Amino acid sequence: MERLHTDLPGHIVDVFVYTVVLNLAIQYVPQLISETFTLSLFTAILLKFVLELIVSAKTRLKRNFRAASSRAGRVGAAVTLWLVLVGSKFLVIELTHLLFGDRVHLGGFWSVNGLIVVLMLARGGVRLLITPPELSPELRSPQPSPAPPAD
Repeated sequence: MERLHTDLPGHIVDVFVYTVVLNLAIQYVPQLISETFTLSLFTAILLKFVLELIVSAKTRLKRNFRAASSRAGRVGAAVTLWLVLVGSKFLVIELTHLLFGDRVHLGGFWSVNGLIVVLMLARGGVRLLITPPELSPELRSPQPSPAPPAD
């Protein structure tokens, strides 16, 4: 809960970015349909939750892959990672249909895949633009540490 509270502005910015990207996609990609702006906002919130879960699962699976000492462990982790990455697109499609019915349609596997890629790129780009450099050293190239003062 602490992490949610400390990064609340970042989550809100993500939802705004997702809403803008989703509405642009709805305007220019015929397979994507949302009957109202409110539904597209709710869809952006749903995408935020689902993508956070997917990124978290992917991070844990990558850690398991790196920690696996046997070939079977690595293959198992790689297959599981692949299943999560592919299955997540179907999860997005099905949750959208379950919650919004025919009022929101994100297209098929490939259009959802493209939408997710664009959402994640836009999210990363906006966060890079709005995060002050002194607060995000991982987003900048490493700077050499100053030499210690001479005694």
